[in-house]
Amino acid sequence: MPAACGQVSRPTHETWQHGGVTPATHSPSFAGSVDSADAVLLGLDPEQREVATTLRGPVCVLAGAGTGKTRAITHRIVYGVQSGQLMPASVLAVTFTNRAAGEMRGRLRTLGAGGVQARTFHSAALRQLQYFWPKAIGGEVPRLLERKIQFVAEAGARCRIRLDRGELRDVTGEIEWAKVTQTVPADYPAAALKAGREAPRDLAEIAQIYGTYEQLKRDRGMIDFEDVLLLTVGILQDRHDIAEQIRAQYQHFVVDEYQDVSPLQQRLLDLWLGERDSLCVVGDASQTIYSFTGATPDHLLNFRTRYPQATVVKLVRDYRSTPQVVHLANGLLNQAKGRAAEHRLELVSQREPGPDPAYAEYPDEPAEAEGTARRIRDLIAAGVPAGEIAVLYRINAQSEVYEQALADAGVPYQLRGAERFFERPEVQKASLALRGAARSGGNDPLLDDVVELGSQVRAVLSSTGWTAEPPAGSGAVRDQWESLAALVRLAEDFARGRPGATLADLTVELEERKAAQHAPTVQGVTLASLHAAKGLEWDAVFLVGLTDGMMPITYAKTDEQIEEERRLLYVGVTRARLHLGLSWGLSRAPGGRASRRPSRFLNGLRPGSAAPGSGSGAAAERAVARKRGRRGPVLCRVCGKTLTEAGELKLMRCEDCPSDMDEGLYERLREWRAVQSKQQGLPPYCVFTDKTLMAIAEAAPSEGGELSMISGVGGRKLERYGADVLAICAGQEPGAGESDDA
Repeated sequence: MPAACGQVSRPTHETWQHGGVTPATHSPSFAGSVDSADAVLLGLDPEQREVATTLRGPVCVLAGAGTGKTRAITHRIVYGVQSGQLMPASVLAVTFTNRAAGEMRGRLRTLGAGGVQARTFHSAALRQLQYFWPKAIGGEVPRLLERKIQFVAEAGARCRIRLDRGELRDVTGEIEWAKVTQTVPADYPAAALKAGREAPRDLAEIAQIYGTYEQLKRDRGMIDFEDVLLLTVGILQDRHDIAEQIRAQYQHFVVDEYQDVSPLQQRLLDLWLGERDSLCVVGDASQTIYSFTGATPDHLLNFRTRYPQATVVKLVRDYRSTPQVVHLANGLLNQAKGRAAEHRLELVSQREPGPDPAYAEYPDEPAEAEGTARRIRDLIAAGVPAGEIAVLYRINAQSEVYEQALADAGVPYQLRGAERFFERPEVQKASLALRGAARSGGNDPLLDDVVELGSQVRAVLSSTGWTAEPPAGSGAVRDQWESLAALVRLAEDFARGRPGATLADLTVELEERKAAQHAPTVQGVTLASLHAAKGLEWDAVFLVGLTDGMMPITYAKTDEQIEEERRLLYVGVTRARLHLGLSWGLSRAPGGRASRRPSRFLNGLRPGSAAPGSGSGAAAERAVARKRGRRGPVLCRVCGKTLTEAGELKLMRCEDCPSDMDEGLYERLREWRAVQSKQQGLPPYCVFTDKTLMAIAEAAPSEGGELSMISGVGGRKLERYGADVLAICAGQEPGAGESDDA
């Protein structure tokens, strides 16, 4: 009998490790079950075969996008079962989403290994908690809190802290992060500060809400999803008899998407394993895009340190994407920095060549959306199913203009990972406020002395949470603001197109737009954020809104945050099998100032752009800046901010903006400068300052004209040191240099 709403169902089978398995679905990748171990290996490439046949000891599979990792690990399990080396019931395969776990179960059952358990961390832990609770704790299993946001709201009210909808979601996210990183309420402020969290409220307030939320659950005998892991960890730590019972059952572990493991999940995995090492992990550090939830690639990157005897297999044969798509994906990672970048995989496409990625620049966002819709319509006319096409963007608020463009083009679409724009609560609330203001006419105090339609809308929406400046940080607050800002822009565009239009006219327009977007979504084009697209793939992918400020997004400040944005774009690129479009708009609205620039991540990859640090590109930027010198401000070549400090002017970028400096070149220049300094009896800075050497290492000039454009390289120094510097930049040994006084 089904459990009541909010209740944890008890296992109906005699053992805790079985039951509740999702029925297998047919996978077109497999013809059917196999009847011998050798048959399991048919069709696997050499690396996949190595994964499948290495059944003992720790195994680390570094699997690039589209390289068949699920195929490799399912065949590994089935090969072990068919060869008699693994008992089906002794294997636990763990992944991160119910969809992925269901797909793995389906593949295993199709191959004849249906007795193997494939679950998420939470699902596996929940079954163990249900089964062992009476023995370990006694009494009834606490009820499972399906949606913690209501309890967080009540906790806030008890603390006399009022949270709006966006803050409520973000505070809930902070509580989840604290729990998966095993941070108690009292320690949250220090931990959040150390981790650089963009908290939606004062850290002490969040800690207070967090503590009250935990007390509320205890008072009412409830647990949340993070508690499932925490309580299971607690039982396994305290009750060695229970831990040994689980270890006697599960002796072999496979963990997919290992780069997304949180500290709490890793602790649970350690307890499942005990002192054993029969563990196979699969992951790709270049697809780490959920660090804000507590996920970290450190466990994957440290695997070989923890298990020096581990077998490491790299899957780099890409069966998903064409050589053209793979080339772009590799190019993105070649520019990456940081620890994850050191472990990047160079993919090799196994497909026939296809069309080159198409880059498109538009004057504004609506033109970009309309152009994208036209290209999609052409693809559909050429025979590409609408369901095999996706439009991917950085934040959900970007969807509205694409919803409208596709609707206008008669192209069906479906939203993934977000409500339809006009069904979002903040948009519904705003629409209601606009209709109320339209009915009130001149009697609405918000509209006193406000005549122009755009100003009227801004005044009305200010009562629903819109502000002239966007909020700091990311999350629900920012998404909500972006939705309201989209309504403001829509109103401005409407007023521009229909001079004299009233609020009443606008509300009619909004209703018509809402109705037009209720088209059937069967086989529709997918609209999704880049985060929501992880793990999916399409024949054609359009990556839109690729401007600095959106990709990377404005609030990505640190080097680590910037690199995660780059990885997010990499995930987007590798979703495409055949057709890939990348586009950006130079301004927000038609007629606006073309102040936006294409994403810095595309430098050196899109036609006509220079690679980061390339001499010609950097020199050209400095030449333009030098020409501007007497006319106006010099702007940072990375973020566009006005530069004022001498050091920043020399580098042509802000001190805290990402550097594209060739560090090896910089060190060679420093070594050469030390020799020159000693020969001439001068302080090193009299040869070149550190900032000038950094500027040279970033520009890597290839000829004297480019070198002369760098601040700090005057005519005399160019004549004296130019030949040496250019030789070093070219990777050659410098000459003897001059020894007379400077």
